[in-house]
Amino acid sequence: MKVLVTGGAGFIGTSVVRHLLGAGASVVNLDKLTYAGSNPPLGALAPEGRYALEVADIAERAEVARILARHRPDAVMHLAAETHVDRSIDAPDDFIRSNLVGTFSLLEAARLHWQGLAAEDKARFRFHHISTDEVFGALGPDGRFTEETPYRPNNPYSASKAGADHLVRAWGRTYSLPVVTTNCSNNYGPWQFPEKLVPLTILNALEGKPLPVYGAGGNVRDWLYVGDHAEALFLVLRQGRVGETYNIGGGEEHANIDLVRLLCRLLDEALPGSPHRPHERLIAFVDDRPGHDWRYAMDDAKLRRELGWRPRDSLESGLRKTLRWYLDNRDWWEPIRSGRYRGERLGRVRTEAAR
Repeated sequence: MKVLVTGGAGFIGTSVVRHLLGAGASVVNLDKLTYAGSNPPLGALAPEGRYALEVADIAERAEVARILARHRPDAVMHLAAETHVDRSIDAPDDFIRSNLVGTFSLLEAARLHWQGLAAEDKARFRFHHISTDEVFGALGPDGRFTEETPYRPNNPYSASKAGADHLVRAWGRTYSLPVVTTNCSNNYGPWQFPEKLVPLTILNALEGKPLPVYGAGGNVRDWLYVGDHAEALFLVLRQGRVGETYNIGGGEEHANIDLVRLLCRLLDEALPGSPHRPHERLIAFVDDRPGHDWRYAMDDAKLRRELGWRPRDSLESGLRKTLRWYLDNRDWWEPIRSGRYRGERLGRVRTEAAR
């Protein structure tokens, strides 16, 4: 199987590419290589002829069409997106272009590619759109998002992803493009750009800097280790029913403050000689971000029932792996911290007069 992965140099995309190659698939990685694109070396995972990198913007339809014609993939896994909520508050234009215009461009190019395939290849082709739980908005203290939950996005990022989800559904219904969609809970793990909560907490703690927690830290997320997510995505690509949506959750609901405290405990254990122990004393509560959803929780019973998937990692085991990876891969994140992103606060709403 040859799979075109958009955003394969991003956080989740990197794990997906590595999982696909490890499973014997061929991969074409289509990525714009933005600030968050890590594109780590694949080594023995990518023997000659089974991996190709195409640097392009999915919003440029002619480029996408050229790549599809050149590589003729059996499937598309669409992960390319701007993803950080705080950045979407600062610069929503980028999110509309990548997540909405880019998805439209990709769908149209994929539709024309699919229509030109031989009958057997056409029947096998899949367009797998990877989305987020944030499209559903906020939950109260009870209940979980199901595949039938109405969309109520509350920030520019989630609104752009909701729009992309609707485009994928429409192209499936209107043009019969064989689509499948997944909505996942919060991912964490290796190669996550350090603007997100888990790597930001780890790296700030290593440097003895404050560990920022929005509001009182009571916002609840369902946490999913990225390796488990990659495994679920490949399973859905191969066995998911065309036209269906599947939720993917980690089954690990925790308030942000509890996650940060757990990370602090793991840091204390891993770094007994650190001058910053106990790391919990570095926690600093900061002003909440605008439109901060209170709680997300995923009901992934459909995926578990139909395809037999279960996450392998608990939150603690996944965080231990993640912490160890950041401790062992300073050569990856230190250049980021010294240049592209130093841990500064993003996503503040400011008036024009204050800019």
